[in-house]
Amino acid sequence: MRALLVEDDNDIAEDVARALTGAGYLVERASDGESAWFMGDTEDFAVVVLDLGLPVLDGLSVLKRWRAAERTFPVLILSARSAWTEKVDGIEAGADDYLAKPFEVGELVARVRALTRRAAGHASSVLTIGRISLDTRRMAVLIDGVVAKMSPLEYRLIDYLAHQQGRTVSAGELADHLHGADGAVDANAIEALVARIRRKIGRDAIETRRGFGYVLSGA
Repeated sequence: MRALLVEDDNDIAEDVARALTGAGYLVERASDGESAWFMGDTEDFAVVVLDLGLPVLDGLSVLKRWRAAERTFPVLILSARSAWTEKVDGIEAGADDYLAKPFEVGELVARVRALTRRAAGHASSVLTIGRISLDTRRMAVLIDGVVAKMSPLEYRLIDYLAHQQGRTVSAGELADHLHGADGAVDANAIEALVARIRRKIGRDAIETRRGFGYVLSGA
């Protein structure tokens, strides 16, 4: 799943990006508010981590623009200011969570995972679809309770499909969330990846809807 990280402090951005990548997210970065606003307005993200103190355009203004444009992805705000009024302003502008600096990167990852789950309608860290269980904390895929060995890319594909609540996902959308909007990946590559996963979790676990895409059925 794609995560947008908006942070102008390079050291913080590097730490957060590394942790989110390790948690299975494909991280895109922006270091100023104008770039962040454009990316969020034109591209699809599963979650956004947004610093408030940004150059060019502040984070709160970016968030207000997104929400005015009906961009509904969950947003976790970061801020060096921890006053309750800042939190209220952020939540009222449309933020889903708020984390004051300095913070523990592990807590940020846990909050991002929780936002992603809730946006998909899941309360638990374990998502179950038929015979398949996805443990997002362990980054493990289980079939009838037995762990199936997955590469990071294979895990991320199942993770994305599992968070779509049975929605059919096109090959192009999958490519964006696995490789980024600029990744040169065609439908054949996605089909080959799905075929590899099916050999591990069962042929009918991922259903192909010709002309539309893929859906995780868990059969």
